[in-house]
Amino acid sequence: MKKTILITGATDGIGLLTAQNLAAEGHTVLLHGRSAEKLEAAKKQVGGTTETYFADLTRMADVRAMAADIRKSHDQLDIIMNNAGVLKLSDPLTADGYDARFMVNTFAPYVLTRDLLPIIPKDGRIVNLSSAAQAPVDLEALHGQRTVDDMTAYAQSKLAITIWSRELAKDLPDGPIVVAVNPGSLLASKMVKEGFGVAGNDLQIGASILRKAALDSSFADASGKYFDNDIGQFAKPHGAALDAGHSGDVMQAINTVCAALS
Repeated sequence: MKKTILITGATDGIGLLTAQNLAAEGHTVLLHGRSAEKLEAAKKQVGGTTETYFADLTRMADVRAMAADIRKSHDQLDIIMNNAGVLKLSDPLTADGYDARFMVNTFAPYVLTRDLLPIIPKDGRIVNLSSAAQAPVDLEALHGQRTVDDMTAYAQSKLAITIWSRELAKDLPDGPIVVAVNPGSLLASKMVKEGFGVAGNDLQIGASILRKAALDSSFADASGKYFDNDIGQFAKPHGAALDAGHSGDVMQAINTVCAALS
Protein backbone atom coordinates (compact mmCIF):
# COMPACT_ATOMS: atom_id res chain seq x y z
CA MET A 1 0.00 0.00 0.00
CA LYS A 2 1.38 3.39 -1.01
CA LYS A 3 1.95 5.92 1.75
CA THR A 4 2.24 9.68 2.07
CA ILE A 5 5.51 10.41 3.87
CA LEU A 6 7.01 13.67 5.15
CA ILE A 7 10.80 13.80 5.47
CA THR A 8 12.38 16.83 7.10
CA GLY A 9 15.90 17.75 6.09
CA ALA A 10 15.37 16.06 2.74
CA THR A 11 17.65 18.13 0.53
CA ASP A 12 20.83 16.20 1.26
CA GLY A 13 22.34 13.31 3.21
CA ILE A 14 20.23 10.54 4.68
CA GLY A 15 17.02 12.47 4.14
CA LEU A 16 17.56 12.87 0.41
CA LEU A 17 18.62 9.26 -0.11
CA THR A 18 15.67 7.99 1.93
CA ALA A 19 13.33 10.16 -0.15
CA GLN A 20 14.78 8.72 -3.36
CA ASN A 21 14.33 5.17 -2.11
CA LEU A 22 10.73 5.74 -1.03
CA ALA A 23 9.73 7.65 -4.16
CA ALA A 24 11.14 4.82 -6.28
CA GLU A 25 8.73 2.48 -4.48
CA GLY A 26 5.81 4.68 -5.50
CA HIS A 27 5.14 6.49 -2.24
CA THR A 28 4.18 10.18 -2.17
CA VAL A 29 7.08 12.01 -0.54
CA LEU A 30 6.81 15.46 1.01
CA LEU A 31 10.25 17.04 1.01
CA HIS A 32 11.19 19.66 3.58
CA GLY A 33 14.17 21.98 3.34
CA ARG A 34 15.32 25.46 4.33
CA SER A 35 16.58 26.45 0.88
CA ALA A 36 14.10 26.90 -1.96
CA GLU A 37 16.86 26.28 -4.49
CA LYS A 38 17.97 23.03 -2.84
CA LEU A 39 14.35 21.91 -2.52
CA GLU A 40 13.78 22.25 -6.24
CA ALA A 41 17.01 20.38 -6.97
CA ALA A 42 15.98 17.63 -4.55
CA LYS A 43 12.53 17.36 -6.14
CA LYS A 44 14.12 16.75 -9.53
CA GLN A 45 16.61 14.27 -8.11
CA VAL A 46 14.00 12.32 -6.13
CA GLY A 47 11.44 12.16 -8.93
CA GLY A 48 8.17 10.32 -8.57
CA THR A 49 5.30 11.97 -6.73
CA THR A 50 6.84 14.65 -4.58
CA GLU A 51 5.92 17.96 -3.00
CA THR A 52 8.20 20.56 -1.45
CA TYR A 53 7.77 22.48 1.81
CA PHE A 54 10.05 25.31 2.87
CA ALA A 55 10.70 26.06 6.54
CA ASP A 56 13.57 27.31 8.65
CA LEU A 57 13.31 25.05 11.68
CA THR A 58 15.02 27.61 13.89
CA ARG A 59 11.86 29.74 13.46
CA MET A 60 8.78 28.34 15.15
CA ALA A 61 6.52 30.44 12.93
CA ASP A 62 7.92 28.57 9.91
CA VAL A 63 7.31 25.22 11.60
CA ARG A 64 3.69 26.07 12.36
CA ALA A 65 3.12 27.44 8.86
CA MET A 66 4.54 24.29 7.24
CA ALA A 67 2.28 22.09 9.35
CA ALA A 68 -0.72 24.24 8.37
CA ASP A 69 0.20 24.02 4.68
CA ILE A 70 0.48 20.23 4.85
CA ARG A 71 -2.88 19.97 6.59
CA LYS A 72 -4.47 22.13 3.89
CA SER A 73 -3.13 19.86 1.17
CA HIS A 74 -3.60 16.47 2.82
CA ASP A 75 -6.35 14.78 4.80
CA GLN A 76 -3.94 12.01 5.77
CA LEU A 77 -0.21 11.83 6.43
CA ASP A 78 0.93 8.27 7.03
CA ILE A 79 4.49 8.82 8.20
CA ILE A 80 6.65 11.64 9.55
CA MET A 81 10.40 11.24 9.50
CA ASN A 82 11.88 13.94 11.72
CA ASN A 83 15.28 13.67 10.09
CA ALA A 84 16.53 17.28 10.02
CA GLY A 85 19.39 17.92 12.41
CA VAL A 86 22.27 20.29 13.07
CA LEU A 87 25.54 19.95 14.96
CA LYS A 88 28.16 22.59 14.22
CA LEU A 89 27.05 26.19 13.73
CA SER A 90 29.00 29.44 13.54
CA ASP A 91 26.25 31.18 15.49
CA PRO A 92 24.26 28.74 17.64
CA LEU A 93 21.70 31.25 18.91
CA THR A 94 18.34 31.82 17.21
CA ALA A 95 16.69 35.21 16.91
CA ASP A 96 14.64 34.25 19.98
CA GLY A 97 17.76 33.53 22.03
CA TYR A 98 17.53 29.73 22.08
CA ASP A 99 20.17 27.22 21.05
CA ALA A 100 19.58 26.32 17.40
CA ARG A 101 20.65 22.71 18.05
CA PHE A 102 17.77 22.30 20.50
CA MET A 103 15.43 24.20 18.17
CA VAL A 104 16.09 22.04 15.10
CA ASN A 105 16.78 18.70 16.79
CA THR A 106 14.18 18.80 19.58
CA PHE A 107 11.62 21.63 19.64
CA ALA A 108 10.76 21.92 15.93
CA PRO A 109 10.04 18.21 15.38
CA TYR A 110 7.96 18.14 18.58
CA VAL A 111 5.74 21.03 17.48
CA LEU A 112 5.55 19.81 13.87
CA THR A 113 4.50 16.35 15.02
CA ARG A 114 1.93 17.69 17.48
CA ASP A 115 0.43 19.95 14.81
CA LEU A 116 0.21 17.09 12.29
CA LEU A 117 -1.18 14.45 14.67
CA PRO A 118 -4.81 15.14 13.62
CA ILE A 119 -4.09 13.80 10.12
CA ILE A 120 -1.85 10.87 11.10
CA PRO A 121 -3.85 7.61 11.21
CA LYS A 122 -3.67 5.19 14.12
CA ASP A 123 -1.54 2.85 12.01
CA GLY A 124 0.79 5.70 11.01
CA ARG A 125 4.34 6.13 12.23
CA ILE A 126 6.48 8.93 13.63
CA VAL A 127 10.17 8.17 13.12
CA ASN A 128 12.49 10.44 15.09
CA LEU A 129 16.21 10.66 14.37
CA SER A 130 18.17 10.06 17.54
CA SER A 131 21.88 9.28 17.82
CA ALA A 132 24.38 7.15 19.65
CA ALA A 133 25.51 10.49 21.09
CA GLN A 134 23.11 11.12 23.98
CA ALA A 135 23.72 13.01 27.23
CA PRO A 136 21.63 14.20 30.20
CA VAL A 137 19.94 17.49 29.37
CA ASP A 138 21.10 20.72 30.97
CA LEU A 139 17.75 22.40 31.63
CA GLU A 140 19.28 25.86 31.61
CA ALA A 141 20.73 25.21 28.17
CA LEU A 142 17.37 23.87 27.02
CA HIS A 143 15.71 27.08 28.23
CA GLY A 144 18.31 29.20 26.41
CA GLN A 145 19.85 30.41 29.66
CA ARG A 146 23.27 28.88 29.08
CA THR A 147 25.45 28.29 26.02
CA VAL A 148 27.12 24.90 25.57
CA ASP A 149 29.53 23.62 22.93
CA ASP A 150 28.51 21.93 19.70
CA MET A 151 28.80 18.29 20.70
CA THR A 152 27.28 18.86 24.13
CA ALA A 153 24.24 20.58 22.63
CA TYR A 154 23.89 17.90 19.96
CA ALA A 155 24.07 14.99 22.41
CA GLN A 156 21.63 16.63 24.80
CA SER A 157 19.20 17.50 22.00
CA LYS A 158 19.26 13.88 20.83
CA LEU A 159 18.50 12.62 24.32
CA ALA A 160 15.67 15.17 24.48
CA ILE A 161 14.07 13.92 21.24
CA THR A 162 14.45 10.35 22.50
CA ILE A 163 12.68 11.36 25.71
CA TRP A 164 9.78 13.05 23.97
CA SER A 165 9.44 10.09 21.61
CA ARG A 166 8.99 7.81 24.62
CA GLU A 167 6.60 10.18 26.37
CA LEU A 168 4.47 10.85 23.29
CA ALA A 169 4.17 7.11 22.73
CA LYS A 170 2.66 6.82 26.22
CA ASP A 171 0.06 9.44 25.26
CA LEU A 172 -0.84 7.48 22.11
CA PRO A 173 -1.43 3.90 23.27
CA ASP A 174 -3.60 3.15 20.21
CA GLY A 175 -1.16 4.66 17.74
CA PRO A 176 0.40 6.08 15.72
CA ILE A 177 3.74 4.44 16.48
CA VAL A 178 6.45 6.77 17.80
CA VAL A 179 10.00 5.42 17.58
CA ALA A 180 13.45 6.96 18.04
CA VAL A 181 16.17 5.63 15.75
CA ASN A 182 19.94 5.99 15.71
CA PRO A 183 20.46 5.48 11.96
CA GLY A 184 24.16 4.70 12.39
CA SER A 185 27.19 6.54 13.66
CA LEU A 186 29.39 8.71 11.42
CA LEU A 187 27.48 8.22 8.18
CA ALA A 188 28.60 10.23 5.16
CA SER A 189 26.37 13.24 5.68
CA LYS A 190 27.26 16.91 5.38
CA MET A 191 26.81 17.25 9.14
CA VAL A 192 29.34 14.50 9.86
CA LYS A 193 31.86 15.87 7.36
CA GLU A 194 31.63 19.38 8.81
CA GLY A 195 31.44 18.27 12.44
CA PHE A 196 34.07 15.54 12.51
CA GLY A 197 36.15 16.05 9.37
CA VAL A 198 35.68 12.47 8.15
CA ALA A 199 34.15 11.10 4.96
CA GLY A 200 31.83 8.79 6.88
CA ASN A 201 30.19 5.47 6.19
CA ASP A 202 27.72 4.54 3.45
CA LEU A 203 24.55 6.65 3.74
CA GLN A 204 22.50 3.68 2.60
CA ILE A 205 23.02 2.18 6.07
CA GLY A 206 20.92 4.99 7.49
CA ALA A 207 18.44 5.24 4.64
CA SER A 208 17.68 1.52 4.81
CA ILE A 209 16.88 1.53 8.53
CA LEU A 210 14.69 4.62 8.18
CA ARG A 211 12.72 2.93 5.42
CA LYS A 212 12.38 -0.13 7.66
CA ALA A 213 11.24 1.95 10.64
CA ALA A 214 8.64 3.64 8.47
CA LEU A 215 7.20 0.62 6.69
CA ASP A 216 8.43 -2.75 7.94
CA SER A 217 6.35 -5.06 10.13
CA SER A 218 9.32 -5.52 12.46
CA PHE A 219 8.56 -2.03 13.78
CA ALA A 220 4.84 -2.70 14.26
CA ASP A 221 5.30 -2.93 18.05
CA ALA A 222 8.07 -0.35 18.28
CA SER A 223 6.18 2.54 19.85
CA GLY A 224 8.16 4.12 22.66
CA LYS A 225 11.27 2.11 21.80
CA TYR A 226 14.76 3.11 20.69
CA PHE A 227 16.48 1.36 17.79
CA ASP A 228 20.27 1.43 17.69
CA ASN A 229 21.44 0.72 14.16
CA ASP A 230 25.06 0.52 15.32
CA ILE A 231 24.14 -2.86 16.81
CA GLY A 232 21.16 -3.54 14.53
CA GLN A 233 18.51 -3.97 17.21
CA PHE A 234 16.24 -2.32 19.72
CA ALA A 235 18.18 -1.27 22.79
CA LYS A 236 17.98 0.88 25.88
CA PRO A 237 18.71 4.56 25.27
CA HIS A 238 20.97 6.51 27.59
CA GLY A 239 19.98 5.88 31.21
CA ALA A 240 18.84 9.49 31.64
CA ALA A 241 15.98 8.80 29.21
CA LEU A 242 14.79 6.03 31.54
CA ASP A 243 14.89 8.29 34.59
CA ALA A 244 11.32 9.41 35.27
CA GLY A 245 12.40 12.55 37.11
CA HIS A 246 14.77 13.71 34.38
CA SER A 247 12.28 12.86 31.65
CA GLY A 248 9.56 14.79 33.45
CA ASP A 249 11.79 17.84 33.84
CA VAL A 250 12.79 17.73 30.16
CA MET A 251 9.17 17.40 29.00
CA GLN A 252 8.11 20.31 31.18
CA ALA A 253 10.91 22.42 29.71
CA ILE A 254 10.05 21.40 26.13
CA ASN A 255 6.40 22.31 26.63
CA THR A 256 7.28 25.60 28.31
CA VAL A 257 9.67 26.69 25.57
CA CYS A 258 7.39 25.60 22.72
CA ALA A 259 4.48 27.47 24.30
CA ALA A 260 6.63 30.59 24.63
CA LEU A 261 7.67 30.38 20.98
CA SER A 262 4.19 29.73 19.58
